[in-house]
Amino acid sequence: MKKILVPTNFSEDSEYALEVASILAKQHKAEIVLFHMLGLSDMFFSNDETKLAAEAKYYLKQAKERFNILLEKSYLRGIKVSQIVQNYKIFKEINSVALEQQVDLIVMSSHGKNSLGDIFVGTGTEQVIRSSELPVLVIKKPNSFFKPKEIVFAFDFQIESLEAYRKAIQMIQVLGANINLVHINLPFSNFKSTLEIEEQVKLFMRVAHHGENTPIQNITYLNGYTIEQGLFNYASEISADVIAVTTHGRRGLSHYFKGSIGEDIANEATLPVLTIKI
Repeated sequence: MKKILVPTNFSEDSEYALEVASILAKQHKAEIVLFHMLGLSDMFFSNDETKLAAEAKYYLKQAKERFNILLEKSYLRGIKVSQIVQNYKIFKEINSVALEQQVDLIVMSSHGKNSLGDIFVGTGTEQVIRSSELPVLVIKKPNSFFKPKEIVFAFDFQIESLEAYRKAIQMIQVLGANINLVHINLPFSNFKSTLEIEEQVKLFMRVAHHGENTPIQNITYLNGYTIEQGLFNYASEISADVIAVTTHGRRGLSHYFKGSIGEDIANEATLPVLTIKI
């Protein structure tokens, strides 16, 4: 891990993500890129170009001053930090910034349905999760000692999810945590017997690991009425530190995570959530 992108609106919540990013940056000697969206509506500006320029200059200056305050945080000492300000209003544009900056991970905050405060509101976190081609780590609360030991990775074991599986395993290994794979079997959605699930998992693992023995020993099959509740219960049972899920991004969520389940997990979980695009 060489570079981490942290979207910020300078709120207390967004600082949760920044502090976690600082821990990861120190562990991996990585750089942090702080990104701020001005998010100004076109209606905000008048037709007076002079006034427009003055207002834009004011908000840019205000952002730089807030960046300077953030850079004084003790947890950022010794870390290379760069700053980017853009007048983006659409959250999927964060993906463009991440690709341009060649980051390895996006770390952002969310406290649920009203994510990221005044500018990052409503579906902001969800939009980033859908559009990001890079892993996204969503932080829900202060975590000054972020060092995950157990990560629950909810997975469908479908061949179409193979690349996401490899990306997720790689990122979880970078985080230095144990991997706990879990498949939640729903009664009204493509229900399978234990034997059928085991055969599907064996086939997937042979393909994923090129016929070699899988390094993952913890694979659990659970029956449940909802994926979210089954996942949260299992994470609580093993005292997990992070929940990982895969998404289809702009094309919608994977066959396993139909509808908005992946986004619901990111919104409703109290644990940090790592999302990987299929």
